[in-house]
Amino acid sequence: MHQGNVTAYVVSFLLFVMTCSCIHAQDKILELWADSIPGAKPSKTFKEQLQMENGTLVRAEMVTTPTVSVFIPKTPNGTGILICPGGGYHHLAIHKEGTKVANWLNSIGITAFVLKYRLPSNDIMVNKHIGPLQDAQKAIRLVRQHAPEWQLDPNRIGVMGFSAGGHLAACLSNLYDSRVYASEDGISARPDFSILIYPVISMSDGIAHQGSKSNLLGTAASKDLVETFSIEKQVDVLTPPTFLIHASNDRSVPVQNSIRYYEALLQYNVPVEMHIYENGGHGFGLGKAGTNQFWTSSLEHWLQQQELINK
Repeated sequence: MHQGNVTAYVVSFLLFVMTCSCIHAQDKILELWADSIPGAKPSKTFKEQLQMENGTLVRAEMVTTPTVSVFIPKTPNGTGILICPGGGYHHLAIHKEGTKVANWLNSIGITAFVLKYRLPSNDIMVNKHIGPLQDAQKAIRLVRQHAPEWQLDPNRIGVMGFSAGGHLAACLSNLYDSRVYASEDGISARPDFSILIYPVISMSDGIAHQGSKSNLLGTAASKDLVETFSIEKQVDVLTPPTFLIHASNDRSVPVQNSIRYYEALLQYNVPVEMHIYENGGHGFGLGKAGTNQFWTSSLEHWLQQQELINK
């Protein structure tokens, strides 16, 4: 092979590799808090732990620097979704329930934002109950602030959450006006719609996911605290339209979590659609074998009906 051909081949190969890398990479990562994190406590021993596989962040624990990773599709349609990965408020399944989901949303024209939020900890938070909600409120305000730059309609910004991330997304959908930090920018933290995938909803005995409950509220939570974070009890007429997914055989987060939230939404005439699959268990991400693998198609149809994506 001639030297010129070799050079051309190498250049072409490098361009191909770079292009492939960009397909599954975020466009940018933004730190949520430019100055100081509200209610933060200094700690010399608490260190963020990030698990990487083949250059991809797959799991995060002990998060100290909350961020939003921005995924912009080739042709944005004006809709944006903030994604809250799950992990029982202990860790973040940030690849399966974050990056992979963002790439799928990009494929249907939605701009996606993966939230790496702080997990409840008395070591770094004055009040660990509100730490994740602080990050979620700040993140959706940040998305709306940058809406013109990212070609977004500020009235078409939703939230999506998986498992404990679903609890956080439901918290944001109902506690968006809770003053968990001092915000003076006047930007609303209310999502325009919410998508909850096998979500933790209730902190009530019998259906609560005990790991999420103890990590967020502690092992001796007061009745008032349990009531506040049992989100089926926080629904009102301003709760955003909601899409729910769950599996009947979920042994980690009982399907009653979604059912109770669905019933509460109906009570207040909030538009809601729910799909309950016979099988799937917990943590099936974008779907596994069985009918749960089709939930993304159902969501796509719902988004079309809500005029959030093109038909």
